[in-house]
Amino acid sequence: MQRRLLLDNTSFGITISRLCRQLIENHNDFSDSVIIGLQPRGVFVARRVHAELSNLFPGKKIMCGDLDVTFHRDDFRRREIVIPSATKIDFQIEDKNVILVDDVLYTGRTIRAGMDAMIDYGRPKKVELLVLVDRRYSRHLPIAPDYIGISVDTITSEKVIVKWKETDGEDEIQVEVRDKL
Repeated sequence: MQRRLLLDNTSFGITISRLCRQLIENHNDFSDSVIIGLQPRGVFVARRVHAELSNLFPGKKIMCGDLDVTFHRDDFRRREIVIPSATKIDFQIEDKNVILVDDVLYTGRTIRAGMDAMIDYGRPKKVELLVLVDRRYSRHLPIAPDYIGISVDTITSEKVIVKWKETDGEDEIQVEVRDKL
């Protein structure tokens, strides 16, 4: 298998910073907005965005939480082992602007599950989607992100790999290309 680098450590950081500035343009001081990262890997994006926004707004409490979508997925019964992640939402989303965050948007099914799971915590005023990587041309559902780190045109046999300093030792995004038979 071959891997192609999409974003290195420097470009990765610049992309997160750009996404934060775009959020500020639309959400101002976040007094009416919350950030929710989808488990498992969307929480890394959400926490990184939250940390940068907190640095840009010192003293301002910006709400950020983690949402597990395991039991809202349409395929969870098909899996042999189901291990849910923890949901941590200790704030109200009722009548708030929710920024739903995930690392890679592929078919849209995880986002749909996230929207279903989020409703258990209240009815938001508005929901926006932020993704680090948008894999275009592969949707099963009509879902489109509002904020995109990078867009990538991939085929089904390719896999987007997002590495995080916290778990993988480095920040980078790669596409894994399987060797042709």
